[in-house]
Amino acid sequence: MKAALVTNYDKNSLELSLSEVKKPVPKPQQVVIKVLAAGVNPLDNMISRGEVKMIVPYKLPQIAGNEVVGRVESLGSQVSQFALGDRVFARLPLTNIGAFAEYVAVDSQALAKVPEYLTDVEAAAIPLTALTIMQSLDLMKAQAGKTIFISGGTGGVGAMAIPIAKAKGLKVITNGDGANAERVLALGADQFIDYKTEDYTTLLTEIDYVLDTLGGQETEKQMSIMKKGGQLVSLRGMPNGAFAKRMNLSLWKQGLFALAGRSFDKKAKQYGVSYHFIFVESNGQQLQEVADLFSQLKIKPSIDTVFAFDDVNLALDKVANGRSRGKTVLRFE
Repeated sequence: MKAALVTNYDKNSLELSLSEVKKPVPKPQQVVIKVLAAGVNPLDNMISRGEVKMIVPYKLPQIAGNEVVGRVESLGSQVSQFALGDRVFARLPLTNIGAFAEYVAVDSQALAKVPEYLTDVEAAAIPLTALTIMQSLDLMKAQAGKTIFISGGTGGVGAMAIPIAKAKGLKVITNGDGANAERVLALGADQFIDYKTEDYTTLLTEIDYVLDTLGGQETEKQMSIMKKGGQLVSLRGMPNGAFAKRMNLSLWKQGLFALAGRSFDKKAKQYGVSYHFIFVESNGQQLQEVADLFSQLKIKPSIDTVFAFDDVNLALDKVANGRSRGKTVLRFE
């Protein structure tokens, strides 16, 4: 089968090598799926640059790709929850990625069934982002009736975070370009703040939870609007010691990440809040919860550009350098 491989870590070249490799055979708890579409993410380029090797040390060459949609082609002997021909999707397990290939073997616990109303391309835009939201809310121990501020909620993350947070019973406030206000409010946001004309730091106080999608100086600004004991999850900040411990990294890596994230922890302490960093993991049960919710609400993710699998390097360049209005996806014919 054809696959796109990371052959060496290179900060200057993100090009993958298209090669012929053996088609996988499922282990007892795995499913082999014929890939129909794959989401292309900044994470894929981070892996090629060697930026996540402290968290997941891949043995090269490694088939690239973290987010997949496909049809079940064969089943391991211990798999009972899926059948041949089922259309499934997943954020692949951290230690077993490989979505950029014609077939991939996936642990059945990572998979969920794709809602029927979604195309393959649309479905490929969901797992990574949706699981990031679900796991962020878990990390916050978010409780119904409380308030969450989702910064920069007009992008792809916000489009999923808002309906999921609403479904969990939270009051949702977000900000972004006012041109998108109507669309974002239609997703269920309770309050929209136009960053061009309004400053959320003067409008908001006593916020329980923050999902920080902006990073930089905005992270501390968001801490300033929070209630004492509030929980902030950053998708753009630095990993810290608590993150390394949660990921069961070695003691020396825990020490290193504690140093790297120290400034964020220090600021959080000043404001009396908790700072968390997240690296999304596979979870079929959570993804099925999202799929069922999306089936009810008929949410459609924004798609920017669809590339043929052979153009995988153009897709990665688009994610690295192009202005995006949605997800970049590979389609497999």
